Amino acid sequence: MHIKAITPTYAVSEQISPSDFTAIVEAGFSTVICNRPDEEVPAQLQATAMAQAAQAAGVDFKVLPLTHVTMTPENIAKQFDMVDAAGGPVLAYCASGTRCSVVWALNQAGKQSADYILAQTAQAGYDLSGLRNALG
Repeated sequence: MHIKAITPTYAVSEQISPSDFTAIVEAGFSTVICNRPDEEVPAQLQATAMAQAAQAAGVDFKVLPLTHVTMTPENIAKQFDMVDAAGGPVLAYCASGTRCSVVWALNQAGKQSADYILAQTAQAGYDLSGLRNALG
């Protein structure tokens, strides 16, 4: 697991495993958001199994599967409603962390400059320059 901070309160990661939740709690995260559809992973990494591991570790677990098709304005808003409602820093994960970074970037469009958004994601290791036009 490689946690990459986008902001002080929003970080992303590639696929995590059930055994990672202890380290996630120790790192100070209050909520984990799964952006990975169950169809992409084996049963032991699907949302139900991950939610059980999160509960056992004492961290909130939310599920919002995202794909290119489902990354709609409504789902972007849902993601950040969850982030805003979290009692502390949030870790979102998917296959590589890219989707979680894209959803953050799209949420920031119109709120922050495209340069700022792209710099934040680049410092975390995600080149989202292809989204520049969508970011304003």
